[in-house]
Amino acid sequence: MTEQDRVTVNDPRGPVNNGDGHQYVFYGTATDWMTRKGVESLRIAREDRVRLANRFVPPRGYRIAADHLEKPGSVVLLEGPPGSGRRAAAIMLLHGFGEDRSTGEERVRVEELPATAKDENRNDKPLTLGEGDRFLLDLSGITDEEEYTRAQHRLAVHRSKVQEAGAHMVVVLPSVMEHAHAPDFEPHRVTLERPRGVAVVTRYLRMDRMAFRPADLRSADLQRLCDRSPIRELARLARLVTAARDSGRFGSDFAGWLDQAIHAVTDRVGEVGQQMVAVRTAPERALLLAAAVFEGTRADTVYEAWQCLLKEMGHKEQGTSEFAQTDFGERLKALGIERNPDGRLRFERLAYADAVRTYFWANFPGVRNRLRDWIGSAAELDGLTTDDQVDVVVRFGERSLAVRRPDDLFDLMVRWANDAARASGDPRAATALELGLRHEEFGGWFRRRIYECVTRSGSLSDGLARVLTTACHQSLGATHPDQAVVRLHHLAVRREGAAHGAREALLDLAGRDRRLYRLLIDRLRDRTRQEQPGAHSHLPLLAELLRSDRAPDPPRWPDLFLGWKTVFSQPPTELWNPLVNSWLDAVADDRTHEMALNVMVRATHGRPPPPLRHRLWLGTVCAPPVPGGRRRPLLAAHRPSAVRPPGGGACGRRTTDH
Repeated sequence: MTEQDRVTVNDPRGPVNNGDGHQYVFYGTATDWMTRKGVESLRIAREDRVRLANRFVPPRGYRIAADHLEKPGSVVLLEGPPGSGRRAAAIMLLHGFGEDRSTGEERVRVEELPATAKDENRNDKPLTLGEGDRFLLDLSGITDEEEYTRAQHRLAVHRSKVQEAGAHMVVVLPSVMEHAHAPDFEPHRVTLERPRGVAVVTRYLRMDRMAFRPADLRSADLQRLCDRSPIRELARLARLVTAARDSGRFGSDFAGWLDQAIHAVTDRVGEVGQQMVAVRTAPERALLLAAAVFEGTRADTVYEAWQCLLKEMGHKEQGTSEFAQTDFGERLKALGIERNPDGRLRFERLAYADAVRTYFWANFPGVRNRLRDWIGSAAELDGLTTDDQVDVVVRFGERSLAVRRPDDLFDLMVRWANDAARASGDPRAATALELGLRHEEFGGWFRRRIYECVTRSGSLSDGLARVLTTACHQSLGATHPDQAVVRLHHLAVRREGAAHGAREALLDLAGRDRRLYRLLIDRLRDRTRQEQPGAHSHLPLLAELLRSDRAPDPPRWPDLFLGWKTVFSQPPTELWNPLVNSWLDAVADDRTHEMALNVMVRATHGRPPPPLRHRLWLGTVCAPPVPGGRRRPLLAAHRPSAVRPPGGGACGRRTTDH
């Protein structure tokens, strides 16, 4: 990644207007702390689309694309130069369709589809769509012509389904494949042109409550950036202006803050290169990198991290006493590193630490394995707070992904998760996995690795299972819910102790969405029929899913019928009573659910003897009545006519009492 492609975010209040380069996006309340730490966010979840809308500047051609997308069943293909904000425009085009203007609630889903075949799993169900559903397909990262041809074949299939269902889809086309566009899609293509750069900067500064005059944005340096830089780099510039203001270290006027921000986005990597000419010894360079990765932590912690890095690099200690060497404070000062009154370290220049990290990962490829191992150990230092750990992992993860080494991040995630002692999981592992999942280029790679983890034979540690469960539930559940169901299902039926948490996450995710509920019923029915006699790993999960407190409201009776029919056709019968009783209680509390009893009885038809309807009835009469005896008239009304229970009743009571 070049300096022009890099993204550093210092304000957590909103996402950027996206162009080319890498993108990190995080979902859900469990990762709010990651947003607070400055991780860039561009989400498809509604609350984050709203934040993006507050800062979005439409590129030229946006209104044409919006008009094309208005019709149900429409597909719009966006093309444009890199840095023109194509992905953000695609998300904004999808934003608003299907939203209830009176309540602000959404009636349909918004999802991103896998861009390539390798991002899909053979175990995932084919795409199912509903009327008004919205889909994003981002093909901008494809650079291989054969892969793009295959992607267009899948796009044709998606387009047909979108048209049949009355859904909407926006596709971001790769900017280097104009010659390979399929002619059939020509009527659906819309070209976007880059919005005015000064408008983007102005919008972001206004949202950050920055006081300035239009004349303050007319400097020649700023004009050059506004004319040439990608949109995301302009968003970064505006955020750095805010960071300069909030730091209190760079004067008290807008001109000074803007000047610092301009230098940060244009000169920093070059400045680091010049410094490295003067900084030649291993201890000095190691301290520069340690301070850049651990910026914001206490000086003693940076010192420990520095010593760990020297050891990892195989640096031999000098024989002289430490008292005879240059002291730590003098070393810091010589490198342009300040020590705050609270003992925490920071670089004197704005955004310099980010430039140092970029320089080291780009220019020392032979030590990247050692840097990974160093981070694995140094991120465990006792002096680090949880926020400090998150900072370190994000900084390492950004650099690893920028140099196309996702394995480094995933391997550390597994290590930290396996070593987690706390029941809530390890924040370092959670951060690493979230960062990978939200990366535009490598998100699919991380989804595949999760799938491999949950489907492989052998045990998973409880710590790793918890991290994977949380990521699937909160992150994939928002971006790729079908894939989240698949992965949580595999976790839920494993034998490890953490399977209970995965089971709860799976049932919660399915209960929120009627389509996912049907998807899970179908998966569990298929697996139940395929199970060996007596295995029963999927059947109990199906029985629990079909309980009244797990079903969507209002229930879909055809879906429940299929599920109940499978449960009642299988032993063990002890699964039936809790299932039946849950619906009897639901009917007693809400008579609009009386259909459940008729559907449940019909689900027992055609079963071999002993008659399952008789068994079903016996299960209901043995269950204790709800307070006030509300169940009795319901049983009298809905007891199958074919059932003739013994005269003494199933529980030693007269049947007329029930």
